Amino acid sequence: MGHGGNVIDELVTDHREVETLFGRIEALPSGDKDRKVYADQVIMELVRHSVAEEAHLYPAVRRHVPNGDALADQELEDHAKAEQIMKDLEGCDAGDPEFDRLMGMLMMEIRSHVADEEENLFPLLRQSCPAEALDELGDKVRTAKKMAPTRPHPSAPDKPPANKMLAPGMGLVDRMRDALSGRGKKD
Repeated sequence: MGHGGNVIDELVTDHREVETLFGRIEALPSGDKDRKVYADQVIMELVRHSVAEEAHLYPAVRRHVPNGDALADQELEDHAKAEQIMKDLEGCDAGDPEFDRLMGMLMMEIRSHVADEEENLFPLLRQSCPAEALDELGDKVRTAKKMAPTRPHPSAPDKPPANKMLAPGMGLVDRMRDALSGRGKKD
């Protein structure tokens, strides 16, 4: 994930990529091992996306959007719910009965979150934030995604400055674990 453009365009493109992966999971029969591969890819993308939003988007919402604190806090609550589901899903194989239940919960949570961001938050941000600032945020989000963790860390801080300090280190460890294990790659 790293597409170019302002922060809103960047994040909407991420949303579409995750939805494509959800579609691949839904198209496979229950228990198919590729469902786990796609689930790992979804988790990797969602964690990077969330970390970047928490580091850059939500502070901008707090700064620029009327009632931004309440909006950002709600988005962080959504992230916490999704992250716990992803953590639980990490321990399931595709054949585990819990896999389908957790994957369904994750899809529902993420689809609801995406709809809320795209229908409510993003239009408010576009209205209240200068175009140059949106472009700069897009660059910051792309950079953050490159350094971000790829595995859920539900107990990690989700607000600056702590999240900005810890994410790159956790990201490095996660990427090394992914490379060694082949996580998110098809055989």
